[in-house]
Amino acid sequence: MASGTGSKHAGSRRGARPKRSFQPMLLLLALGITACIVAWGYLVYAAIDFGSTARDGDSVAWWFLALASVGAVACLFVGLMLVARVLRRLGITRGPEPRMTGEPEEPRPIGGRRAAR
Repeated sequence: MASGTGSKHAGSRRGARPKRSFQPMLLLLALGITACIVAWGYLVYAAIDFGSTARDGDSVAWWFLALASVGAVACLFVGLMLVARVLRRLGITRGPEPRMTGEPEEPRPIGGRRAAR
């Protein structure tokens, strides 16, 4: 019995690799991701510092703690959105499939499948 690689129809199952080229947009996105991660780290460090100051009795530090926390969340969110864009540009992920607008969807039965029986 012949192995799977020795048959007469055997060949490469992969297509030709696309030519890699420099993409300035990917560099810009990578710099944005790096800036967001550095800003996030600094804001988390600042929030920890403001938290310890606030526990010592400084009431203004609570406001700075809240502001640093919201800023850290925003930086992390923007960084993750930029990661998603990089993955889409590299072809690792794809966008959602467009819906067919010409064909109307069937209305769902009230109560689900069991109620439709």
